[in-house]
Amino acid sequence: MSATIVVIGPERTLPTLRARFETGGRVHSFTDAEAIEALEHIFRHRPRIVAIEREFSGTSRGAALIGRVKGDPSLAECEVRVVAHDASPRPSGVRRPSAPDAELPPRALQQGVRRAARVRIAEGIEVLVDGDPAQLLDLSILGAQVVAPFALKPNQRVRVSFADARGVVRCLGSVAWASFEMPKNLPTRYRAGIEFKGANAEALSLFCEKHRRT
Repeated sequence: MSATIVVIGPERTLPTLRARFETGGRVHSFTDAEAIEALEHIFRHRPRIVAIEREFSGTSRGAALIGRVKGDPSLAECEVRVVAHDASPRPSGVRRPSAPDAELPPRALQQGVRRAARVRIAEGIEVLVDGDPAQLLDLSILGAQVVAPFALKPNQRVRVSFADARGVVRCLGSVAWASFEMPKNLPTRYRAGIEFKGANAEALSLFCEKHRRT
């Protein structure tokens, strides 16, 4: 554990945050767009304090970073603080998330894609979202849950294609919810629920049955 301090937040807030913490030790600052670089620095140097600007902490990327730091035993002595750039710093009130909770979006945002029975899909099944491959986790005639290496944002309109030996099923839809994840020892990713608009229910049902997890 080093005596350094890491501050992370929107670029406009960093001068104020740096000035506030510089009396306590050497400060390293990262913008909210540099969350991955910040996390790598934290694991490499294990700073005494990680100060996360309050506005950034409320984003999915900020919450994911807090979860990774608070959930890693090697950083148990690292104090995480959520701070407002125009107020005094205070210890973070963010609880240590369990692994399942860290990956689930708010319940209210999931309800839109759960009006039909969902089928858990076998591992390794991919779909195309706007032409790019994503892992399919579960599927119903009304929607799907996917994990993708590219950004997905709520209300984003997307084209989803399911392909197998039977042919290709194409759907139009919109992202109902999305969360940014920083899984340990894995690349960062986005988990999202997609709600279909006027999809072919029969074709989706056949795809579900063929690729159901056993």
